[in-house]
Amino acid sequence: RHVLFQAALVASQHNPILKNFADRLRDAGKPHKVIVIAVARKLVTIVNALIKSGQKWSAQPV
Repeated sequence: RHVLFQAALVASQHNPILKNFADRLRDAGKPHKVIVIAVARKLVTIVNALIKSGQKWSAQPV
């Protein structure tokens, strides 16, 4: 859980796609912890989809 939280924290600041998502939540007035957990959930969803499809991460959606 700690590793996932840290990964979401870094991704919400440095990954362009997840940063945009986090910025939208921040602009909507969500608390910091809610934003990080939402990014973590999205990160898990993305990882599961990548594993299922056998693809590698790409910043450009296909």
